[in-house]
Amino acid sequence: MLGSRTDLQIFDAGSVNETRYCNEILRPYVRLFRGAMGLQFLFMDDNAPCHRTVVVEQLLESEDIERRRLAARTLPPVTIRELRLALQDEWAAMPQQLIDTLILSMGRRCETCLAVRGDHIPY
Repeated sequence: MLGSRTDLQIFDAGSVNETRYCNEILRPYVRLFRGAMGLQFLFMDDNAPCHRTVVVEQLLESEDIERRRLAARTLPPVTIRELRLALQDEWAAMPQQLIDTLILSMGRRCETCLAVRGDHIPY
């Protein structure tokens, strides 16, 4: 999240399954974070299989947590054709306001890049 983050969660042992994900991540962190953020909160995970189970979906729904919906394909693209289709899907789903904001920020971004001579941009 811009301007904020939670602590990094490290699982000391064992695999993360739907139960651990719900009990050790969603309930103690995501649910509370959503409560603090309000309705503008949009949850995004890394699409791991344990994040996409019926149990997880039910928990998110019961807590009124909106998840960023992925394209119809749930597996990451592995061919150039699949990657092209995934990129086209994401582009079509991108709000025009976001595109406009990015375009309008390009001048400032280029000026900053030139000022630091290709070094780290401080944002």
